[in-house]
Formats: sequence, structure tokens, C-alpha cells
Amino acid sequence: MESLDTVLREARACRLCAPDLPLGPNPIFRISPLAPILIASQAPGTKAHLSGIPFDDASGQRLRDWLGVTPDVFHNPANFAILPLGLCYPGKRAGGDAPPRRECAPLWRDRLLRQATGLRLTLLVGTHAQTHALGPGNMTDRVRDFRRTFPSVLPLPHPSWRSTGWMRRNPWFEEEVLPVLRAEVRRLLAPEPGQTANP
Repeated sequence: MESLDTVLREARACRLCAPDLPLGPNPIFRISPLAPILIASQAPGTKAHLSGIPFDDASGQRLRDWLGVTPDVFHNPANFAILPLGLCYPGKRAGGDAPPRRECAPLWRDRLLRQATGLRLTLLVGTHAQTHALGPGNMTDRVRDFRRTFPSVLPLPHPSWRSTGWMRRNPWFEEEVLPVLRAEVRRLLAPEPGQTANP
């Protein structure tokens, strides 16, 4: 298997879609063989593009609330791997960000995931990630039926501002899904006997 350093270096240097990216290429992701939880998302937003930090925006704050973790815990690569379908900000489309570039996942996703050897739970965040992993389907139905794929996979809505209205219309998400998600995150991030917790 190729080394982690090689894959990281090549993925971060990727310029395949440069002519089509309005802000230019800036691959943003995080892969570690230590992380037990993968956040499979769609693509970085503008704030993440500018800072180089995944989920460095209001969506990230909401996602951390859903997970029940602090920013320090969330951004520790020993806790969470973060791999969007498109590694770079794809630009705008009517109503929000454009979909992730189609060229990206076939080129990088499998190579990067082979390095994430400690994964035990994959969170499919948003419709794009769910469709890629599970095929066509309805996001709300998948989240409601999360126990079908749990504990290895758990579908979630995208934590954008649109999820506020979605959560009001679907109160079962806070009542039934989030307690299970937070409990599983606590379990997976708990230190093994004789070890200290990841900060």
C-alpha cells in the first residue's frame, strides 16, 4: 500500500479542476489512521476555503452540536477524519453552493480512505454523500431509518442553515437520532483502559 505521506502530498497538490474553480484549488480534508469516525461530506464552503480548516463556519458549529463535541475534540485528527466528495470549494449555484466536482471522488476518495484504517463509524453528511455511498434515495427517509446501517454508517442532513427548518418539521431527529449519535461518539472517543482521552 502506498504511504500516507505520498497520498496526502499528491492530493493536496491536485490542480485537476483549477480552470473550473472560482476561487482556485485548495484541497481541504483530514485523514488519519487513528480516527475512529469519518465525516463524509460534500465539499468545503468559502470560509473553509479561506482558512484551510474543514467546517470552519456556522455549519461546523451546528455539526459539532449534533455530535456533542467541542471544537478542540472535533479538530483533533485522532478523533475525526473529514473527507468531502469534492476536496475543493466548487463555487455557487442558484440557492447555495454548487455540487462537488465529479472528477474528484474517483481520483482521490479510495486512495485516501485506504489510509483511514481505524474507522469504525462513517457519518454520511448530506444528500450528496449519501447518494455516493448508498445510491439514490430520500435524505429524510434515510436519516429516519438510520438504524438500518448503524452502527457502521449513520446518515445525517447537511448542517447548513436549511437544516433549521428541516429540524422543526422533523422533531424526531433531535429526539431519536441525536441522542444515539452523541452516545456513539462518546463511546468511540472514550480512551482505552490505561490511556488518556484525546483532547
